[in-house]
Amino acid sequence: MAAPPGSSTQGGTPGTPRVLRAMNDRAALELLAAHGPLTRTRLGELTGLSKPTASQLLTRLESVGLVRTTGNVTGRPGPNAQLYEIDPAAAHVAALAVDQEGITAAVADITGQVAGEHRVTAPATDESLTNRTGELVAEAVDGALAAAGLGRDDLHSTVIGTPGALDPRTGTLRYAPHLPGWQSRTLRDELAEVLHTPIVIENDVNLAAIAEQHHGTAQDFDDFALVWADEGVGAAIVLGGTLLRGATGGAGEIGYMPLPGAPLARGGPDATARPDGGGGFQKLVGSPAVVELARDHGIDAPTATKALAAALRTPGPGDEVLTELARRLATGLASVVAVVDPELVVLSGEVAQAGGERLRQLVEAEMTGLALPRPQLRISELEGDPILIGALRTAVADARQTVFDTARFDA
Repeated sequence: MAAPPGSSTQGGTPGTPRVLRAMNDRAALELLAAHGPLTRTRLGELTGLSKPTASQLLTRLESVGLVRTTGNVTGRPGPNAQLYEIDPAAAHVAALAVDQEGITAAVADITGQVAGEHRVTAPATDESLTNRTGELVAEAVDGALAAAGLGRDDLHSTVIGTPGALDPRTGTLRYAPHLPGWQSRTLRDELAEVLHTPIVIENDVNLAAIAEQHHGTAQDFDDFALVWADEGVGAAIVLGGTLLRGATGGAGEIGYMPLPGAPLARGGPDATARPDGGGGFQKLVGSPAVVELARDHGIDAPTATKALAAALRTPGPGDEVLTELARRLATGLASVVAVVDPELVVLSGEVAQAGGERLRQLVEAEMTGLALPRPQLRISELEGDPILIGALRTAVADARQTVFDTARFDA
């Protein structure tokens, strides 16, 4: 993977030794990040560099704190070969997942290894917290940093996953009226000032799709849709391996999609009089709708997870709940599939996880005849919070763009 003649990179003249050196450094660092510890010989084979050049590269990267030695390869003829790996202390990032009940923060090193987590309870219905968003975010991050034995000065960047989407034209968080403290046009700048890092605010379902794309069931697919059914309902669309965001960041806000049997969301995506948007697909398959559906069939449970667990073990009424829920999900999915024609649809969120394989099979059966395309249909199998996983993946990738650029050491 030695840099070809005529190649260029930021901060230098194309083809100069400095530029080629920086390109080789980045290629080696990316390989170490992808493969884990490697010997000098193996790194040379993967990059196409000679042994002396690979040795010089590793010495250089070790001297600037990007690479460290981590033992030797034993059990084979000849001298033991030294192993090299990314130095985890090269940079740390923060990732946050925001929901209606609070904020979860995680801190990870540049390899993606989580070093600390912290949860701050902050109900969206608590009006006393409306003007304390920056304070709450800082509390969550500081708690995660403390758990990791780090301070704010150790952070390189921060990614925050929230319901709704940040409108790139106005900087306002749209499609999330139930998070009143997050509506400021200057929110990103305010949070950057508090944490002293660049801030990325991304839609939570988009982050869940990124998690599936790199760590989950969508790893082998360039065209897929993730449908999230939880307290809120949304979708993320990935086409040609690229996440589709839309002009206002609202691509995939299918919770507002009008469907037979659902009240229309007349208030629009930013309505405050009806915090849940007032209607659409979300009124049919969101967690509150599942609890209500189960109750209509004699199954009384406080949450969607418990309602569906009861339905799965209750012949008759439970079967009716699952069949009706599958019909509702399939009707909404048919609209998405007809427009996007993905190869795969991943069902995620509380409702999908609780319904499991039985619900998936019923939805797949209901899809027959509703849409001409017939994508594969799978339930997410990610362990942990997919929103936080996607936020960490994004934060680490963003940090590597800067940290792995060794040309900055020559400036």
